[in-house]
Amino acid sequence: MLLAQRPEGKSMAGLWEFPGGKLAEGETPEAALIRELREELGIETREACLSPLFFASHAYEKFHLLMPLYICRKWEGRVSPREGQQLAWVRPQKLADYPMPPADIPLVALLRDFL
Repeated sequence: MLLAQRPEGKSMAGLWEFPGGKLAEGETPEAALIRELREELGIETREACLSPLFFASHAYEKFHLLMPLYICRKWEGRVSPREGQQLAWVRPQKLADYPMPPADIPLVALLRDFL
């Protein structure tokens, strides 16, 4: 699993999360993920290479987050941080060792048990 650590100056800085981001208006979740992977990690993929796996639903103080988690089976390019974040390739059994935002935490046990 690839994790990205939020850089200083961002909300929840220092926490590790699954790469991705917000949807732009009119954007599908798959298109948003493809765009975010390009912007954040410098890699290219296609919708056919993405598989939805799980989702998280979490109520933050000011908004409710519904976050889909996809597996990206194939991409082109070399994964590299583009937004000042740290990256880590982590085995599913070690995900719990990384502090994460509250919405990501329920996904850890699912990934560990599934993978």
